Amino acid sequence: MGAAISKRLASEGASVVLTYSKSPDKAEAVASEIKNNGGRALAIEADSADPQAVINAVNQTVAEFGKVDIIVNNAGIYIGKVFEEHTLDDYEQLMGVNVRAVYAASLAAVKYLPAGGRIITIGSNMADNAVSQQTTLYTMSKSALSGFTRGLARDLGPKGITVNLVQPGPINTDMNPSDTELADFLRGRMALAEYGTGDDVAGLVTFLASEEGKFITGTAITIDGGLNA
Repeated sequence: MGAAISKRLASEGASVVLTYSKSPDKAEAVASEIKNNGGRALAIEADSADPQAVINAVNQTVAEFGKVDIIVNNAGIYIGKVFEEHTLDDYEQLMGVNVRAVYAASLAAVKYLPAGGRIITIGSNMADNAVSQQTTLYTMSKSALSGFTRGLARDLGPKGITVNLVQPGPINTDMNPSDTELADFLRGRMALAEYGTGDDVAGLVTFLASEEGKFITGTAITIDGGLNA
């Protein structure tokens, strides 16, 4: 999803900075594709588990491009196991990436965002629907983003900055490929019975970042093929 969002925003004229932790080749490939198509892009190594790395990435973006208008919080991890086997380390790891990184990046960006700025976070439809077992910790982390989005929208509304949450459902990604038994189970519960793509999510993010999305703030928009219907 991150690659699709980066390329779509670049196609609309945005200069893009994308972060990575373990896949420098993939990140550089996305940045190169954007540049080859006439855009501006930079890939920065920043592990979302490290809040200082997240903050540094925001500051480096401003140093490179002079400003930041849109921040998309996209990183996320999943730890699936029965609840009795969970550890406090699991909690710290998952909440660190799924929640603390969003908080840290948004906090770092606020001092740079102008009126008309956008904060868009990628959550999950599972914030509203724990579709299966072994999802307790993940679901909790994604639910936390709803409260963060609503509160921050109130705080930043007077500055003319919008804050929204995109909640994808079954999207064909490395974390949730469309060719597994779980995918078959999910398709059986969807209204459209078809996995979405990164481009579907990128289209929604781009709309929220555009002039047409300027009156939308403090809300979660679910894009899940009707899984939560």
